[in-house]
Amino acid sequence: MPPQGAVVAVLALAGLCSSFMFTLVVPIQSQLPTLLDASRDDTAWVVTSTLLAAAVFTPIAGRLGDMYGKRRMVLVLLAVMIAGSVIAAVSGGIVGLIVGRALQGAVVGVVPLGISIMRDVLHENRVDSAIALMSATLGVGGALGLPISALVAENTDWHWLFWIAGGLGAVVFALVLWVVPVSVLRTAGRFDVVGTVGLAIGLIGILLAVSRGNTWGWTSPLTLGLAAGGILILLAWGWYELRVENPLLDLRVAARRPVLLTNLASIAMGFALFTSNVAYPQMLELPLATGVGLGLSLLAASLVVMPSGLVMMVLSPISGTLARTIGPRVLLIAGSISLILAYGFSLFFSTEVWHFVVANILIGFGIGFGYAAMPMLIMRAVPPNETGASNGLNALARSLGTSTAAAIVGVVLATLSTGNDDSRIPTTQAFQVSFLLGIGAAAVALVLALFIPTRENPAGERASLPE
Repeated sequence: MPPQGAVVAVLALAGLCSSFMFTLVVPIQSQLPTLLDASRDDTAWVVTSTLLAAAVFTPIAGRLGDMYGKRRMVLVLLAVMIAGSVIAAVSGGIVGLIVGRALQGAVVGVVPLGISIMRDVLHENRVDSAIALMSATLGVGGALGLPISALVAENTDWHWLFWIAGGLGAVVFALVLWVVPVSVLRTAGRFDVVGTVGLAIGLIGILLAVSRGNTWGWTSPLTLGLAAGGILILLAWGWYELRVENPLLDLRVAARRPVLLTNLASIAMGFALFTSNVAYPQMLELPLATGVGLGLSLLAASLVVMPSGLVMMVLSPISGTLARTIGPRVLLIAGSISLILAYGFSLFFSTEVWHFVVANILIGFGIGFGYAAMPMLIMRAVPPNETGASNGLNALARSLGTSTAAAIVGVVLATLSTGNDDSRIPTTQAFQVSFLLGIGAAAVALVLALFIPTRENPAGERASLPE
């Protein structure tokens, strides 16, 4: 069997690869209408398709991993990502790029699967630190990947972004095949096809309404219809899942108090994280003449926000040690407090580059502790044969938080702005409201964390809901 350190390193690299997909097109996003000869509404689907695919594939991949092998599903998701990268790299039109980006989004499922593999194959003394490192890759990959993407986009043809992504995926695929052992822990039963379709349709309806509502209009029949339809479908899906013999997601396990509260806190933490991803780069890149921005290039701005990812990486082994001594619940509380401090600092200090460096360091502490704690809390409350699906559901909760933040903060920045329709500039008030939203989300995560039980459930215990 390969050394356990090598297994952790390869899985962490797979996590970095997956999170890199979210910042891959940031440097060229504003140029896509010109590059693809398409409208801005159409090119927005290059980002939306990745978001939808990530949200839908993640919980489904987790269940398939529990049933048919977690390493096998990691390899499948990496292969899908490689195929998507090649399609996007050879495409010169909008349709091919949207399809490629959707396939790239599927790879996000390797993070919860990797966490579940670590629980299965690592010695118990190494599990917490390894999980903290794997969780940190969700932030580290984006923070480190953004300057790399900016550097490539500024010096080469934009297609090289996707060739590089495909090459990285191929390297990770080979390493997983070579280093990561097969987990023998499997869940018996048949795959829930009806539940899979229902979850996918419901999530797509809600996420489309959230991500595109600002463009279509929040009160338009299309937005309201998608939101209402998605909610109704998910309610029917939940009723079905509680009655089928082999559900896609065991909602009785998901309804356990520590699992439910952790997932709700994950939505809030995801919102708090993405608020900084939306607000800070805009403030850094807006021209000095606006009186709001600092006039940095995309590359320079990405280097300013990079400390958050570096802090997450450094914290990962510390988080594992702290989790064993003080418990993951305390880590989640500390992470929430750090995020409140970060946005509180930005409310009063956001006029110099060093202000943003300090804020991003605090963001790194907050997300580093918070994201490390959440999968640990989940796995202390679910049986071993449910770890893939349960971690997938937790990853979905974070995705819902980030999607909601992108929509709401986007509306705030667009509404509280000045100038004509073609070049509206967010005001200082817009960014301050965004920071207040970040404080609010972190405060919600803090309150929820305070109510998470400290007592751990036995690994094999199964919860039940009242009839």
